Amino acid sequence: MNTATLSVDFAKRLDQTAEATEKLLAALLADAPLENEIERPKRLIESMRYGSLNGGKRLRPFLVVESAAIFNVDAKSALLAGAALECIHCYSLVHDDLPAMDNSDLRRGRPTTHKVYDDATAILAGDALLTIAFDIITRDEIHPDANVRLALTRALARGAGVGGMVGGQILDLAGEGRFGDKAPPDVSKLQQMKTGALLRFACQAGAILGRASEKEYAALDDYGRAFGEAFQIADDLLDVEGDAAALGKNTGQDAALGKTTFVTLLGIDGAKKRLRDLLARADATLAMFGDRADVLRAAARFVAERKN
Repeated sequence: MNTATLSVDFAKRLDQTAEATEKLLAALLADAPLENEIERPKRLIESMRYGSLNGGKRLRPFLVVESAAIFNVDAKSALLAGAALECIHCYSLVHDDLPAMDNSDLRRGRPTTHKVYDDATAILAGDALLTIAFDIITRDEIHPDANVRLALTRALARGAGVGGMVGGQILDLAGEGRFGDKAPPDVSKLQQMKTGALLRFACQAGAILGRASEKEYAALDDYGRAFGEAFQIADDLLDVEGDAAALGKNTGQDAALGKTTFVTLLGIDGAKKRLRDLLARADATLAMFGDRADVLRAAARFVAERKN
């Protein structure tokens, strides 16, 4: 498949996964309570929908679906796992935007959840999105083997928790001087945790669902690591060079908060070189899958070249 054709195919599949994820999330966040639920309070479920629907490229569910596709996993199963992951991601955004964290007024071109509702409702909406993610990831429809579902659940918890995304968030706050003397953070470790851990899990999830061999799992895991760092470097560059209207959020926030990023660490040219190196690494890790991984290759290029 030539580069132009692959680019079109990638864009089409990304849009299809985003649309399917949106529909699935809307169904999962319906008003009617499930078995053993007593009630779904109107304000809570509406704020959960606000924080998770109508926005985003759904890149994380896309990575789950496309990683799983390498092993011919049913797309519906992979999409359900991707929806669980997206609930984690969206909860983190709702909480990150709060005044106590990044104090952001704009997300995906719209007022943030706490601006539309209030801080307390936004906290609870995030809590509920986090919790429902683990309801979803354990469902029988994801995989008939309980051991596979257990492996997915454990991997998601570790990617999202103290040694992953949440741990990365507190390292980020510490780097801003929130807890005393400001010490420059280990940017690479912070990125691997705060941003990279969930992107890495997306690739791990496809391998787990597909019962990948150790070598296959390691290849997708390494691709996920490279992808996650590339995503963060691109994000850091967009915060410096991007357009707020295109991004749907304010730019220059990292500098305003005094954050150490890949750009402050490497400079703009150095960050762009590191990005090129990561693309080469991502491509190399996928070699064993041949053309079955072409869409994942395109995904890495898309992240590196994105404008929003």
